[in-house]
Amino acid sequence: MSSGPMVPFRALFAGDDEQNKQFKERHMARQGKLAEDNIVNSIIGEGSEFKGEFKINGLLRIDGKFQGTIETEGKVLIGQWGDAVTDIKARLVVIGGTVRGNIYAMERVILLSSGRVNGNIITPSLIMEDGVVFEGNCTINKTPEG
Repeated sequence: MSSGPMVPFRALFAGDDEQNKQFKERHMARQGKLAEDNIVNSIIGEGSEFKGEFKINGLLRIDGKFQGTIETEGKVLIGQWGDAVTDIKARLVVIGGTVRGNIYAMERVILLSSGRVNGNIITPSLIMEDGVVFEGNCTINKTPEG
C-alpha cells in the first residue's frame, strides 16, 4: 500500500532538471532493449535443420536442430524441442532445449526446467530452474571478457 498520493508515471519526467533527464534516458534505453528482446530476428523452426554461422542483431530462436556458431548482442532462445551443437556468444541466453557447447553471455543465462547443457558457461548472472541437466563448468564473472 502506498503511503502518499499516486503520482502519474509522466509526472516523474516533469521538469527538465538533469536528474529527471538522466532517469528518462535510462528508462527509454531499457524500454528499447526490452522491445528488441521480443522481436524475433531469425528462427529455426521445429522440424528444420541448419548448419552454419549466425551473426545477427536481435533475437534468434531455435526450435529445430542447429550446428555451428552463434554471435549476437541480443538474445538467443533455445526452445524446448531445440537441439543445438554450438558455441553461443550473446547478451542474454535462455535454454529450454538441448545445447552441446559453450555459452558466453554478457548479461545473463537462464536455464529452464526442460533445459540440458553439456558445456561451459561464463556469465555475470545465472538462473537455473529445478530439473535442469547441466554437465560442465560455470564461471560467474561480473565483468566477463570475450
